[in-house]
Amino acid sequence: MWDSRFEEILRGHLPYLSAGDPLRGDTRLFDLGLDSIGVVEVLAALERTYNVRFTDDALNMENFATPDTLWGELSKMIEAAA
Repeated sequence: MWDSRFEEILRGHLPYLSAGDPLRGDTRLFDLGLDSIGVVEVLAALERTYNVRFTDDALNMENFATPDTLWGELSKMIEAAA
């Protein structure tokens, strides 16, 4: 499971997710209102927050499909940076 910083970043870019609704790992982020500009903003925020860099291989829309897929990719980067 992801940490609170990750969820806070995502929630800030998901206009269709109400504050009281849980963010489920298998929910499609684009169904919750994430758009292409939001992807760029989420990407930048994650890189700043976790001090990682998304490689070209990681910059595909499949990695931004759900919170689980995004957290999985981010976790690999965090481990590699440690």
